[in-house]
Amino acid sequence: MRLQNRLYVSWRSPTNIDCKLVGPETPCFCLHRYKQHKTDFEEIPKERPIYLPCRVSNCQCKSYHYVPKNGSQPIRCRCKHFSDEHSEVPGYPCKKCSKCSGFHSSFTCGCGQPTYAHETIVETKEERLALGKPVGQDVPYAAMGGLTGFSSLAEGYMRLDNSGIGALPADLLESPVTNMDHPFLKAYSPPGPSQLTAGSSNMTRQVAQLKSSEEDDMAYFERQYQERLKNERIAKAMKKTQDSAPSKSKHP
Repeated sequence: MRLQNRLYVSWRSPTNIDCKLVGPETPCFCLHRYKQHKTDFEEIPKERPIYLPCRVSNCQCKSYHYVPKNGSQPIRCRCKHFSDEHSEVPGYPCKKCSKCSGFHSSFTCGCGQPTYAHETIVETKEERLALGKPVGQDVPYAAMGGLTGFSSLAEGYMRLDNSGIGALPADLLESPVTNMDHPFLKAYSPPGPSQLTAGSSNMTRQVAQLKSSEEDDMAYFERQYQERLKNERIAKAMKKTQDSAPSKSKHP
């Protein structure tokens, strides 16, 4: 059933980036995990949007709804209260104050868009393919949501596939490395013609310096060795002199 009727869940920005691909352990606004919601359907509903109610007893969550966090902390509503201080009832009214008409946060996502501009999307494989989004392989695992691979764990603005910002343009990837680029790129980029000439002279200079350094080290150790031999010879000579000297004894 899961191979044919899998549902893909994502948190999508107005720019069509899946900023968050929901997995089994991704929490909902009701604080329960995605895997604790209804995720398996013998027949996919024809109505849209598709609702994924929470299966935890006494939870009033009618459908899975993703809400981001600020690090490990819940984000605040415009009423200044945290998201977990709001009800999971649709509309998400605040439990702490009466002036809040529903959870509305301007917390900015990594894509540059505010939270309230995003939407939790539940879609089928066919709908996702029609948008050019990756669907991964068909797997029998429960509550996989939008996960299709390791890259799904990254945020959308960092993901270089069609669910994120997409692949980088070829002209950017093939552009020459400059001094403004990351040191890693400068260290491992293939050298150009001018760099080959400069590189050969630099290599010659480095080899010469290395050779000089090795010679200095050998000379130092040789001096230390000769100094030790000299001290040993002096010590032996002094001992021999002491042994050959006549001993003085007192006679009554």
